[in-house]
Amino acid sequence: MQSEPETVCNVAISFDRCKITSVTCSCGNKDIFYCAHVVALSLYRIRKPDQVKLHLPISETLFQMNRDQLQKFVQYLITVHHTEVLPTAQKLADEILSQNSEINQVHGAPDPTAGASIDDENCWHLDEEQVQEQVKLFLSQGGYHGSGKQLNLLFAKVREMLKMRDSNGARMLTLITEQFMADPRLSLWRQQGTAMTDKYRQLWDELGALWMCIVLNPHCKLEQKASWLKQLKKWNSVDVCPWEDGNHGNELPNLTNALPQGANANQENMGQCKSLEYQHLPAHKFLEEGESYLTLAVEVALIGLGQQRIMPDGLYAQEKVCRNEEQLISKLQEIELDDTLVKIFRKQAVFLLEAGPYSGLGEVIHRESVPMHTFAKYLFTSLLPHDAELAYKTALRAMRLLVLESTAPSGDMSRPHHIASVVPNRYPRWFTLSHIESQQCELASTMLTAAKGDVRRLETVLESIQKNIHSSSHIFKLAQDAFKIATLMDSLPDITLLKVSLELGLQVFPLLIIAVVEDRSLTLPGESALLKSL
Repeated sequence: MQSEPETVCNVAISFDRCKITSVTCSCGNKDIFYCAHVVALSLYRIRKPDQVKLHLPISETLFQMNRDQLQKFVQYLITVHHTEVLPTAQKLADEILSQNSEINQVHGAPDPTAGASIDDENCWHLDEEQVQEQVKLFLSQGGYHGSGKQLNLLFAKVREMLKMRDSNGARMLTLITEQFMADPRLSLWRQQGTAMTDKYRQLWDELGALWMCIVLNPHCKLEQKASWLKQLKKWNSVDVCPWEDGNHGNELPNLTNALPQGANANQENMGQCKSLEYQHLPAHKFLEEGESYLTLAVEVALIGLGQQRIMPDGLYAQEKVCRNEEQLISKLQEIELDDTLVKIFRKQAVFLLEAGPYSGLGEVIHRESVPMHTFAKYLFTSLLPHDAELAYKTALRAMRLLVLESTAPSGDMSRPHHIASVVPNRYPRWFTLSHIESQQCELASTMLTAAKGDVRRLETVLESIQKNIHSSSHIFKLAQDAFKIATLMDSLPDITLLKVSLELGLQVFPLLIIAVVEDRSLTLPGESALLKSL
C-alpha cells in the first residue's frame, strides 16, 4: 500500500543443485510457504541472473589469500561485526591455539557456502516447525473458518511435491500425520464411543491415500520404504489411531444420501460426465510397441477395478469401496475409446475371466468378495459394439452375489417361476447391500435392453436373473423393464421379451397372492399394474 512506509528486508537464500535448500528473512513472517520477500529475490535471481554476482565457495577464496590478506580479512570481519562475532572469534582462536582441542582433531573446516556433497541428499527448504503449527491450528478450529479447506490445500501441496519427486513430500506428510495423531479429539471420541465427523473422516481418507502414493513410489529407495513402514506401524499401534471404517460408536450413519440409490442413480451420475480430449503420448522404454501413457493408465484402472477384494467390515469402509469404484469408472467414461483402447478392454476382460483368485471375475471367488456389478456394466457397454460375445460373458459372470447364497433355500426350485423363501446369512453385515443389489438389477436391466430380438441371449439373461437376484422388488422392476422394452411404440412387440416379463412376473406373483390372502399391503410399487399385465 502506498500509505504504508517502505521496509527493507535482509534475505538470504541458499541453493544446491537448482533447489532452494534454506531461506532466512528479517521480516519475521511465520508461514509454511516462502514470504513475499524470498519469492521476490528468487524471481529477481531467475529473471536477472547477470545482476547477481556469483562467488566461489569462501574456502576457495581464503585458499588464494596470503598470510597478510588472511589476517586483514579476519580483523575487518571482527571490526564490522565486533559485537556479534567477537566472543565466537576469541573462543575459536583459543581452541585453534590449543593442540588438544576438539577443533584440531578434525581435518579442514566447514564451509556453508560450498554446498552439499554430490552423494548427499538435497531437498527444498521446508520449515518443519511451521508445518506442525499450522496443522495444529487448523485441527484445533474443528472444521470452522475454512480450516478443512486449508488442510486440503496442504494435501494438494504434498501431491505437487510428489509429482515433482521432491523428497519433502514425505517429510511434510509425516509432520501432518503426527499432528493428526496428536489431535485430542481422537481420544475424546474413543472414550465417548462416538464416530468421527464426516469432514474429519474425509481428511483421514486423504491422508491414507497420500501415504499409499508415497509407499508405492517406484523411485524410492528400499531403506526409505523400510523407514516409512516402521513409522506407519508405530502410528497404527497407538490406541487412538482411527479405524478405516471410522466407526468407534454404535450409531450407524444414514447411507440414503451418501450413495446413489435406485437402479438408474449410478447411470431384475455417470451420464453427466463430459468427454474430454485425451491423447496418446508415447511411453518409451516399455515392452510392447504402441503403448502410451493413456493405454497404460486405462489398463491399470481396469486391473484395479477387476481385482478380487474382500468386503471390509465397517460401514464407512464399505461405503468408500462403492464410492471409489464409481468415481474411477466415472473418470474412465470421460475417455473416448479408440481401436487401441478397445484392444486393452478385450485383453483385460479375457484375463479377468480366466484369472485365478486375484480376479473378481474369476470362476471361483470368496463368498464375501466385493461384487463386480458396477464394473461389469461399464465393461459390458464398452465392449458390446466391438465384441458382444465377450461383453455378455463378462456381465453374466458378474451377476452373482454369493453373500446371499449361504443358506439353502426352501421351496420347490424345480419350477423357475416359484420364488423361494430365502433367509440369507448376512454376517459380517453388508451395510451397502441395498445399493449393491440395485447395481445388480441395473446390470441385468442393461443386458435385457441390449438383448432385445436375440432369443438365445434373452433366455440366458433370464436364467441368470432367476439364479442370482434374490430381491423381490428388483425382480418386479426387471419384469416391468422387460415389458416396457418389449412394447416400445416405434416397433412391434418383442414376444421373447414379453415372455421374460411374464416369467419374472410369475416369480413375484406368489407374493402378491399371499398378500391378498393375509390382507396386508405390499411394499412393491405398482403391483396392481403388474397383475393387470399378467
